[in-house]
Amino acid sequence: MINEDALRAYLFKEFSNAVKVDIRKLGSGVQGSGFLIEVQTQSEIKQYVIKALLSEGLGHDYPSDRAAVFLLDLDEYKNLPKHVAAIDVLAEHGDGSIQSIGGGKEYYLLMEKVEGRDYFTDLAELAHKDRLTVLDLGKIKSMAAYLASIHSIKKEAQQLYWRKIRDTIGHGECLMGVFDTYPEGTMPYEEMAVIEKLCIDWRARLKSKSCRLCQIHGDFHPGNIWFKEFKSQQSGDGSRASTGTDFVLLDRSRGAWGEAADDVTALTMNYVFSSLRYYGTVKGPYLEALHLFFDEYVRISGDMELNEVAAPFFAFRGVVVANPLFYPDVTMDVRRKIFNFVRNVLSTDRFEVDRVNEYIG
Repeated sequence: MINEDALRAYLFKEFSNAVKVDIRKLGSGVQGSGFLIEVQTQSEIKQYVIKALLSEGLGHDYPSDRAAVFLLDLDEYKNLPKHVAAIDVLAEHGDGSIQSIGGGKEYYLLMEKVEGRDYFTDLAELAHKDRLTVLDLGKIKSMAAYLASIHSIKKEAQQLYWRKIRDTIGHGECLMGVFDTYPEGTMPYEEMAVIEKLCIDWRARLKSKSCRLCQIHGDFHPGNIWFKEFKSQQSGDGSRASTGTDFVLLDRSRGAWGEAADDVTALTMNYVFSSLRYYGTVKGPYLEALHLFFDEYVRISGDMELNEVAAPFFAFRGVVVANPLFYPDVTMDVRRKIFNFVRNVLSTDRFEVDRVNEYIG
């Protein structure tokens, strides 16, 4: 469970006067295992304990989860009287080396810079069109095909699927956490509780669906989808071919594995939301886009069960777009329609695109 050779190398580096390092397992519990470390020098033997967490369940499924637990331990053990001291947090790297990551107060992610135009721009432009253009159709089909492709990669891990459902409802970045950021007076607590309780019922219904676990993006909303610049290219036969449906993605979030409906609803909720903002109902190119995306995705993926599991994920995304903190210019009338949509979708067994305006009413 631990890389003893790499750990010895780290300890000999940290304790330059060490002549011998012994490692032996102390025992295992529900969450992980403990190991006794003895560092022998010419004058003394120093003893330490190293802890490792199991990598499945209890919210420890990803390496970042386990790092978060240990970093919190390092920060807080010293703040409680009579508590054992934490010395450092160690990380094993891909080359087998072990290094310290402890002591940080903030952490930062360095990424590549990309060029393009986010899909929110396209959604705004749909308000000025009578129907989808050829380029609009191509972009929607491109996104549907992409999701169907990544979702085709499956994994058998019941705990990860259950975690996705649990996180969607109760995580600080998801439904309950987003509700907790609502400005006072936006929505009565009792109405929030109705939605939360309906989601809990859906959690019980979805727990038997763990065979649906698949690779996901995790935050496939328009701001994270950047389409590359439209260009006219010459094909091999000399004709001009148009491009503009290729995109790059940002901010993959909340784990690599989950429910396909999470990605699908992250995007399609914005067709509903955008149409409500401009028209007060779902119609025109927004309704056309909603139909097309579901039709294309189901056709390519063969996922005939998608509409039967989408409800709690639509609820999370509905709570996001109705949040005044994120969208302060949205009217209360539009917010009320979104809350109606969320409750009504949660109260049905299957989401139907044809009924979208019934859900809003």
